[in-house]
Amino acid sequence: MPISETNLILNSDGSVYHLNLKPEDIADTIIAVGDPSRVYSVSNYFDDVDFEMNRREFITHTGRYKGKKVTVISTGIGTDNIEIFFTEIDALVNIDLKTREVKTKKNSLKIIRVGTSGALQEDIPVDSHLASENAIGIDSLMCFYNLPQNSLEQKLGESLKVKLSLPYAPYVVSASKELFKKFGKDMLVGNTVTCPGFYAPQGRKVRLDLKIPNLFNEMNYFHENGMWLTNFEMETAAYYAFGRLMGHETLSLNAIIANRITNKFSKDPEKSVDSLIRKVLDRI
Repeated sequence: MPISETNLILNSDGSVYHLNLKPEDIADTIIAVGDPSRVYSVSNYFDDVDFEMNRREFITHTGRYKGKKVTVISTGIGTDNIEIFFTEIDALVNIDLKTREVKTKKNSLKIIRVGTSGALQEDIPVDSHLASENAIGIDSLMCFYNLPQNSLEQKLGESLKVKLSLPYAPYVVSASKELFKKFGKDMLVGNTVTCPGFYAPQGRKVRLDLKIPNLFNEMNYFHENGMWLTNFEMETAAYYAFGRLMGHETLSLNAIIANRITNKFSKDPEKSVDSLIRKVLDRI
């Protein structure tokens, strides 16, 4: 059955609603960044840029790096934005936008997140690069999707629900083994917590009291089945969940710009991120 006009909104030129893109505008390999200005930091290394689109927080550049076609897109912050990004980027390759029907043969994209993160463990140095082997979502987005999880993932989620005093069980999803092997070599290996906010959900108190005052300490000390929580940010779990649901290869790579245990912050976070960008491009 065709997908309705209200379920999948298209612009008058046939592009998907938020990203403002058409199928021919993207490559099979996509670098995703949160900060729109970081798109330019990535595409500055391209041999050339063939296509540009600027729509809301979603900025897209497609070009070539050492002859290989690559797209870089900014997503903005948070798992709600990642839902929009994944749904519309998947529509570009797996839905016939003219007939509004799902294609019989599905295409799989390679999507690599390049972002920043804060360390949850004392021994993770500031300015190091960390590849997320697993992601733990303490946001509620997957309450609205039928995410398949194995028994160990479900057990970890239920255990975290109790430890963190959450009203719902977190979801646990692993990275693409193919991308992890290719891009994550020589990086620290981590289990990344994805939070639904930057302040209280990450244990920060500014003016408002914390409803879960022990959240940060519980994340720091949580250890089960050999898993420690290494770092946290605001998107990785959604990347991995939608990758599993939609059949795309996904990996999150993090420049550690802060260590919350030692209270150290990078003296040059842009340099740390730039080093990660160059590392990713050279491994494409």
